[in-house]
Amino acid sequence: MLLVLAYPRLAQSDFDWLQAIRAQHDERYFSLVAPHFTLVFPVGTIARADFIAHVRRQTAGVRAISFVVRCAIVVADDSRRFTHVFLVPDEGFSEIVRLHDRLYAGVLAGELRLDIAFIPHVGVGNSTDARACKRLADELNAQNFRVAGVIDTLDVVWYENNEVRTLEQITLA
Repeated sequence: MLLVLAYPRLAQSDFDWLQAIRAQHDERYFSLVAPHFTLVFPVGTIARADFIAHVRRQTAGVRAISFVVRCAIVVADDSRRFTHVFLVPDEGFSEIVRLHDRLYAGVLAGELRLDIAFIPHVGVGNSTDARACKRLADELNAQNFRVAGVIDTLDVVWYENNEVRTLEQITLA
């Protein structure tokens, strides 16, 4: 499956803070992938070369996106088996949404899921116990945290057999 991930550029202290939370609360994804924003969710219906060419075209001239995350929210998984804790940007939210929408134009238009909302986020936890996720979100929000970063590259990745591999990295303007 092909995806587009944005691994944000962060201060080392913020990266370490996120990873410490993820190591304890994100058993599904911690060992699989670094902190990231998912901009295109798994696609298996488009040829790799066409997918990469599309992402290159759609991101031509797109500027790097600065963001600041100050809030944790609890979101039910679309499968309803898991609940997630997302860190959602206050600043940069609309720019990330616009980039997501731009990527889902053209050949990816038919892949856009309209049954779930797109919420730009960095996932830091998940569980089958929604109350545990709520406790984590409350703990994080009580810390009055602030994580600032920049999305200046997008990775086109291949996900298969529980492995994520970057095929191409695209630099934003």
